[in-house]
This record gives sequence, C-alpha cells and structure tokens, in this order.
Amino acid sequence: MSTTQAKKNIFITGGASGIGFGIAQHMSDLGHRVIIADINLSAAQNAVNKLIDTAGKSDEDALAVELDVSNASEIAALPEKLKSTPVDVLINNAGIQHVSRLEDFPADKWQLLINVMLVGPALLTQAFLPHMREQNFGRIINVGSIHSVVASPFKSAYVAAKHGLLGFAKTLALETGDVDVTINTLCPAYVKTPLVEQQIAAQAKENNMSVDDVVNKIMLEPMPKKAFIGVDELAETAAFLMGNAARNITGQTLILDGGWTAR
Repeated sequence: MSTTQAKKNIFITGGASGIGFGIAQHMSDLGHRVIIADINLSAAQNAVNKLIDTAGKSDEDALAVELDVSNASEIAALPEKLKSTPVDVLINNAGIQHVSRLEDFPADKWQLLINVMLVGPALLTQAFLPHMREQNFGRIINVGSIHSVVASPFKSAYVAAKHGLLGFAKTLALETGDVDVTINTLCPAYVKTPLVEQQIAAQAKENNMSVDDVVNKIMLEPMPKKAFIGVDELAETAAFLMGNAARNITGQTLILDGGWTAR
C-alpha cells in the first residue's frame, strides 16, 4: 500500500449488506480497517465475521458498531466510543425507501427518510470532522443516487433527501478548503440490492405493472447501457476518492448512470 493509500479507518453506515457491505469488502481487500455501522448490531457483526472468515482479516481489521443514524445522541457519542480507532474516512451509505403518492405518504415516514439520509450524514460529518481537521486528512463520501439529480414519481422524501446531499457537500467543500478534507457524492443509477428489489415490488404495485415491466420500462429504460450499476463500480470509485490523485476533487457529484443524464 502506497503512502497515499496508507491504512485508514473507514466508517461505513448501513454497512451490513448491499452497497455498504460491498464497499466494506473492497476497502478491506485494499488493507484498510473497516468499521461497519448498522442499526442491527447482529447483522453488522455477521458482516464483520464474514470479512474475517473470507478475507483472513483479524478482529483489529474490522469491527461492528450499532448505530441508528436518525439518533443524534448516538452519533454524538461516536468519537469517544471510537477513540482507539478515530475515523479517517466517512462513507454515508445508510438508506431507506418508501414509495407512495404524497397524499398518502405518512408524515412520520417522510421525516424518517430525511433524518436517515440527510440529517444523519450531516451529524456524522459534524462528529468526525474535528479529528480530520486535526490530522489534516479526511474523506467524506456520500452514497447518493441518480435521484440526487433527477426525480421519479412516488418518491418525494427519498428524492428530496438525496438532492439535499449535493447542497450539503458543496457547502462543506467550501468550509474545508483550508485542509486536506474532501466531500463528494456518488450518484448511481439503480444498483441491484435488497432495497432496490423492494422498490421494484412497490413500483409494480403502485403502477399496476409486472416486475419485469418495472425493471425494463421504468428502471432501465432511461439508461442507454440498459444495465444495473455494479457495487464494485461504487467501491472502486470510493477508493479513488480516498487517494492523493483526488485531493482536489471536492463538492462534486459523481454520476454513474449508464448515460441516463446525457439525454
């Protein structure tokens, strides 16, 4: 591992499955220490055990943390909780979805989506930024979505939260210009994860369509490449953003969309 890619402590929210776990696997393979945070501690520990078993890592190379990213007090306690492994890289990945017309959208559910995918990343950044400033190195990587730049019906809270990440990243880029800290947002089109599988079913119900039609006529239809984005694409892009070659890439929106927004 080169000096620009020296071993880092990487904190990944929603890291027990899907995109989060895929990124954790890749970072672990690169020799970094990963901290898998999830609302389900058992799931987080199972993910850590999988890394240890399959990649030959030690207990020091991966650890599990129980975290509700919508809970401000839990977030505020993290720097003290992790003082032996201070966070160098924050990957804000945790996400949830609810598909509904606005007229039928439960108010508490709308608020929860905003708290998990916008307020949580802001508070986590607030918690870990002092250490990043002190050591003059930090990387904050938001896992946004194609819905950070375009919209789809029946996803008002999700789209609002993901759009908000872009404004947040631009603001923090201005505030951290004096140190080697960057913040960027990865915006993939659909990635085949359990969350997207649930979305497919929900969209089929909301639109009175078959599952195949939802995939081909809604999800992949805008993409010239007609393919789901791979978790490996996100993981390798995140790894690039950690490196010295990306030290001046900040406040940016990196869109992995198979040409969707080229239209």
